[in-house]
Amino acid sequence: MLKQRIITALILLPIALCGFFLLEGSGFALFIGLVVTLGAWEWARLAGFTAQPARVAYAAVVALMLFVMHILPGLAPWVLGASVLWWGVATYLVLTYPRSSEHWSSAACKLVIGLLILLPAWQGLVQIKQEPLGNWLIMAVMVLVWGADIGAYFSGRKFGKRKLAPQVSPGKSWEGVYGGLALSLVITLVVGLVRDWTVAELLKGLVGAALIVFISVVGDLTESMFKRQSGIKDSSNLLPGHGGVLDRIDSLTAAIPIFAVLLWMAAP
Repeated sequence: MLKQRIITALILLPIALCGFFLLEGSGFALFIGLVVTLGAWEWARLAGFTAQPARVAYAAVVALMLFVMHILPGLAPWVLGASVLWWGVATYLVLTYPRSSEHWSSAACKLVIGLLILLPAWQGLVQIKQEPLGNWLIMAVMVLVWGADIGAYFSGRKFGKRKLAPQVSPGKSWEGVYGGLALSLVITLVVGLVRDWTVAELLKGLVGAALIVFISVVGDLTESMFKRQSGIKDSSNLLPGHGGVLDRIDSLTAAIPIFAVLLWMAAP
């Protein structure tokens, strides 16, 4: 398994880096769209559709909606606004699972939720890319999420006692969340000092980083909740040793649109 993970990572990493940081405009939107469309194909399985025609049809619908969003950029505020509302609702659903499953157990509801997760993730990345320091901002949100994952892993293993959401993901603890938050805040603090941020800018950055960390945890737990409800361990086997696309981007699907909204709010 470890050998598979390493080989897959060595193949995918250059592709991902080139796609994220070398492509611009429509090329970037298409690249991210392909990733999101694969995620939609996987999500259809989480929604209960095992037949390939149904899964491909759902992925095609998502791809069409991404195209419409691309040619109608005025939809961006609505898409990202819907994401803010959704992740607030998702927080409640995760914390109250399995009782909350009565509200979203139907296949139709799961398919709509898939749209609320996948479409804003694409929109958020496209919006961030258009910022003056777009590439650096994309790297920033990824580093925050990765830092939170790394900090949570080591802190959870060392100190984890209080379960975060035992019905959803028994391995995660509050101590892990705090460890991940601490590491992400340290990263933010270092960046702020290096870039000579003012005190006000530093405070905003730390608050924003904390929000991104917490919402990334919700994104991770949300996919885990749907996988648990469906009795599925991995979203797919597309990435040997890593599971599926959604398994790798579940935290980012929540963090990216919220990060984009925070950038809008912080704009002068």
